Amino acid sequence: MAATDFKDYYAILGLNKTASSDEIKKTFRKLARKYHPDMNPGNKEAEARFKEVNEAYEVLSDPEKRKKYDQYGQYWKQAATTPGGWPGGGATNVDFGGVDFSEYGSFDEFINALLGRAGSSAGSGRNGKWNYSNYRTSSGGPTGFGGFEDFAGYENRTAGSSLDTEVAISLTLGEAFRGTSKRVATGEVSIPAGVKTGSKIRIKGKGQVDPYTKQQGDLYLKLEVLPHAFFQFEGENLVCEVPITPDEAVLGASIEVPAPEGPITVKFPAGMRSGQSLRLRGKGWPKPKKNERTDLLVKIAIVPPKELSTVERECYEKIQANRTFNPRSNLNQMVL
Repeated sequence: MAATDFKDYYAILGLNKTASSDEIKKTFRKLARKYHPDMNPGNKEAEARFKEVNEAYEVLSDPEKRKKYDQYGQYWKQAATTPGGWPGGGATNVDFGGVDFSEYGSFDEFINALLGRAGSSAGSGRNGKWNYSNYRTSSGGPTGFGGFEDFAGYENRTAGSSLDTEVAISLTLGEAFRGTSKRVATGEVSIPAGVKTGSKIRIKGKGQVDPYTKQQGDLYLKLEVLPHAFFQFEGENLVCEVPITPDEAVLGASIEVPAPEGPITVKFPAGMRSGQSLRLRGKGWPKPKKNERTDLLVKIAIVPPKELSTVERECYEKIQANRTFNPRSNLNQMVL
């Protein structure tokens, strides 16, 4: 990545490098809601900002990615695809300048040989086949490593430690509902329909590569579903709130209600109260690996008009003057 392509993820979220994980998450949720395409239909600038905010959160919410980003800056992606963050390492076809690492039992042995420390056979590998002086560059580092300073990010992976990698991915509610594909460092990955925040997907053989044994771990996708402006989760079900007018509440009505696949017509019975719900069975969230759906709960909110026409006001006044129902009739008995 060129220096001019570098994105300051902290600046994108309006945070500094000392921000806690909770601060990052809280800020992300606020910005994601502000720039979400559903909240800004047709606004390309908001859509671009939403993608930037999502990209920044995907990196800074992952402790390992954030560590690489803080340490390597514009080169963090290269570091993230190598074992322990060693720039230029980890791939089977990388040129290590002729160095045969099978000559070393550990990274410490290699460093001792590199620096000519005690216990290193005077700068050679265990079998004396490699001499550091034969592989120096103009910067003082060994050929293929870009200078000794590049060793700073290398983590000496001990025997038995995991090669598995975890990647955090954020999805819109629509992506999670329908299923989608996302690009990660190892390539394109498919995400099935019906995942939720906290879901994990295992992809075999796409984790880190052991530079000695060439064994490869697994990749785990840790998923987060972004907040939606209309639909929320209530347990396994989806829930939404729909406003109705006072006359619809009194008389009942058939109205269109948004659903995940598009509006559906729902008949409300007479006498509905604010806070009551209608259950639309099988119209909620997909159940992974099953050809089933949870329910959609439609909560009612009775909304009185703020402005009335002359005819409407006359009608409401007439209703008020002739009303026989008193919902407060039993309140006069409520005493301490």
